[in-house]
Amino acid sequence: MISVLDLAITKAKRRLVPFLLLLYVLAFLDRVNVGFAKVAMMADTGLSAAAYAFGAGLFFAGYALLEVPSNLILHRVGARRWLARIMVSWGIISAGMMFAWSEPVFYLMRILLGAAEAGFFPGVILYLTYWFPASERGRVMGLFYFGAPLAFIFGGPASGLLLELNGEFGLCGWQWMFLVEGLLASLVGVWTYFYLTDRPSGAEWLTPEERQTLQNTMDAEESARASFGSHRLSDLLKDRGVLHLGLIYFLIQVSVYGVVFALPSQVEKLLGKAAGLEVGLVTAIPWICALIAAYLIPKLALGRRCQVGFLVLVACALGLSLATHDWPVVALIGLCVAAAGFISVQPVFWTFPTERLAGAAAAGGIALINSIGNLGGFVAPSLREWVERVTGSTDLGLIVLMGVTFLAALAMARLPDKPKASVL
Repeated sequence: MISVLDLAITKAKRRLVPFLLLLYVLAFLDRVNVGFAKVAMMADTGLSAAAYAFGAGLFFAGYALLEVPSNLILHRVGARRWLARIMVSWGIISAGMMFAWSEPVFYLMRILLGAAEAGFFPGVILYLTYWFPASERGRVMGLFYFGAPLAFIFGGPASGLLLELNGEFGLCGWQWMFLVEGLLASLVGVWTYFYLTDRPSGAEWLTPEERQTLQNTMDAEESARASFGSHRLSDLLKDRGVLHLGLIYFLIQVSVYGVVFALPSQVEKLLGKAAGLEVGLVTAIPWICALIAAYLIPKLALGRRCQVGFLVLVACALGLSLATHDWPVVALIGLCVAAAGFISVQPVFWTFPTERLAGAAAAGGIALINSIGNLGGFVAPSLREWVERVTGSTDLGLIVLMGVTFLAALAMARLPDKPKASVL
């Protein structure tokens, strides 16, 4: 017989996870669609490769700067209001990227986009700790991480089609892409305000018994998490456990965004064709593999997270080495392995901080780890562009990312599988 708690969790999954997934698809697409616009935008605006790489990375400067305060505000005012605000503002700014005709404007819009989106991802991770017990959280986070590959599976072809509107009503294709995808995010942001429920205790779509049972369960877990390590926000910056997690996430994000921002142009090179629907469809292939991995790996990781995380990151590094192969099919297989690993290892990673941090420390700690990690997104495009420019080899950029991924694997292997009072 199904318990009241199981019924409540099942209902919460059905109502919340698909909607949060939609938000993440739009967030990730508006973050990385500049990669689809890269070649056409550089041709139309005169942006250099170095300026593009620097501007792409600037998103993470604004993002990292405001992560912690944004997540603390969400913890105070509730996810419904704050996630809606984030989405509406980032959608408007993303649409405003259509005016980025010069380097200064491009830089400014990327910084503002990062500042507007700051707090979205750690806010959702924190929100999941309000709704799902630790035993369910890894699988739920795996489902949430479907958002990144889905953004490419559907967003890649959609962005390609929008790019093919080049010249319609006097707008370039990349302008159409930013305008349509940005305004869509804002519209869904308005929907967010009316759809989300902050806590189980306020969920009118649960029965009174289900509401009380689920809320009591989450309150008990909150109290249990408070017994591990840092209870105050002021302790986080000197907590070695938090900084260790931040380092791992930083290394992962360097590799992820080193691939993500260059993937569409890399596929263009493999196919020998300009950005469009065909390039968008081929770009989606690695993310289909990532979608499958995001479903399977968190399940396999139960009870052996460190070992699985280590092996997945090693596989990512090997995939990056294959991506340098001269044969397009082999290179694409390498990119599939890398993309699948990078996406699927992250929900496994996030089970570590979410089972150890509570209250305001959870809001600040999750945001701090995400801030440190996303500085990797700032470093990655410029690092890869610099390596390729200095050496004259596009392959060496991927080799450097392979080395960074191996370091992430070694750091992951040092995490304890079970929470300890001395860690975090």
